[in-house]
Amino acid sequence: QVQLLESGGGLVQAGGSLRLSCAASGGTFSRLAWFRQAPGKEREFVGVVGWFSGNTYYTDSVKGRFTISRENAKNTLYLQMNDLKPEDTAVYYCAASARILANSESYYTRSYDYWGQGTQVTVSP
Repeated sequence: QVQLLESGGGLVQAGGSLRLSCAASGGTFSRLAWFRQAPGKEREFVGVVGWFSGNTYYTDSVKGRFTISRENAKNTLYLQMNDLKPEDTAVYYCAASARILANSESYYTRSYDYWGQGTQVTVSP
């Protein structure tokens, strides 16, 4: 049974940093991604990493501030978030796909088979 367990969320002031973790178990994945959902908004893509290639892609709003990494031996995905802004406030979700995806498909929630429960990130002004 596949499980994704996020941790590391919290409250931080603007300009601060947080690191989220996602422990994955029970499966083999091609890509792991981070999405986020703010109140009243749709879930949106943040970034993705190819589990074996290590290639990463980010949405434009987080480029240069957020970094995705993975530790294959621990089956753990990370999201290092620096220079946080109030508009980064959201529930952050880890997602995993076992399918072979084109890069263009990585941005869509429908491309992922498994989801974590989410962790809240709140950035105060």
